[in-house]
Amino acid sequence: MTTAGEEMHALVERLYPLCRSITGDGVRATLDIVGEYVPLQVHEVPTGTQVLDWTVPQEWNIRDAYIADSAGKRVVDFAASSLHVLGYSVPVSATMPLAELRAHLHTLPDHPNWVPYRTSYYKPEWGFCLAQETLDAMPDGEYEVRVDSTLADGHLTYAEHVIPGQVPDEVIVSCHVCHPSLANDNLAGIAVATFLARALAEQTPYYTYRFIYAPGTIGAITWLARNAGRIDRVKHGLVLACAGDPGRLTYKQSRRGDAEIDRVLRHVLTASERPHHVTEFTPYGYDERQYCSPGFDLGVGSLSRTPYAGYPEYHTSADNPDFVSPEAMADTLAVCREAFAVLDRNRRYVNLSPYGEPQLGRRGLYDALGGRSDTQQAQMAMLWVLSLADGEHSLLDVAERSGLPFDTVAAAADALGAAELIKA
Repeated sequence: MTTAGEEMHALVERLYPLCRSITGDGVRATLDIVGEYVPLQVHEVPTGTQVLDWTVPQEWNIRDAYIADSAGKRVVDFAASSLHVLGYSVPVSATMPLAELRAHLHTLPDHPNWVPYRTSYYKPEWGFCLAQETLDAMPDGEYEVRVDSTLADGHLTYAEHVIPGQVPDEVIVSCHVCHPSLANDNLAGIAVATFLARALAEQTPYYTYRFIYAPGTIGAITWLARNAGRIDRVKHGLVLACAGDPGRLTYKQSRRGDAEIDRVLRHVLTASERPHHVTEFTPYGYDERQYCSPGFDLGVGSLSRTPYAGYPEYHTSADNPDFVSPEAMADTLAVCREAFAVLDRNRRYVNLSPYGEPQLGRRGLYDALGGRSDTQQAQMAMLWVLSLADGEHSLLDVAERSGLPFDTVAAAADALGAAELIKA
């Protein structure tokens, strides 16, 4: 039987060859594939649309690109890897000496057999990315250079998948879909988000969950601009990136630092005893910086394994499907599911019998625990919930203060609620 980790890895492998950018058919093809797993509402925003302080750029598409030697042999070929072309390269068709061509070539001398990922979104430019060892093997002489691309008015494409909840308040889960052949950054994030959406759809969640698949920076800004009138519905959020490498889990807190999502992730990671690291917010990274910008100040954190630029393979051809593993993606997915289970269940209660301790035995609450391996914990959880059910403390507060597992505390609240001793 195929595991979720294996299915996510297969999705990464399927998406890997596509040439994605901040606009264009590569994004659409990616969303078409994701749409086979979860239904998507796809949005097309025209070039020139004002989105906050930005403008939706022209759409970029590419059909072919290469550098060929005097014998016509392609020494650099876009067909072999979408990384070989500088993202958003303008069209070019020319013959030039290597000395002139070098100004348009990008390599990684410290990793001579890796190809870098480079872009020029907002400055008209063209270029190629190649392995340093390939460049070293190119003799002086004339080379044919061709980039068969278009940069024209079109659209920026993003998509949403919404899981209705019991309340209209929303949790957003965001991942970027603009990177080409990079498995960890961010195909693993796309895969984890997609399988998280599938898992949540099998439940009846308390919150409404909105999954956003958008190009980095300009896509999140576009989504915020188009949803500014309803942004008050967003109560929590999580950006997923670098979700499949072998490193320990890293949670980057929201700008607030004390948002409920921050507390939940800290609690879940600590309680699980997984190796992890929690970092403070910085205004650099992925799209958490857009959601947390001061005008919106949403409670949105970012979950990854090794953070951006924290591993040598980052933004290189070494970030391939072999670099990510089913096990790592499955672990990231499990943390997301554990965190959202806490978030979805974390509410404040009021004790309906606050004068003295209510008689739990008379209500059969103690008897209901008979035979449980954690009977003592469950009894203590009931007492702690009753003690802190003052309308001010949440179940997460109870779990943290008591040192009891959140699931045990939540089960106690359910039992007390059924006995009409507390209400939300």
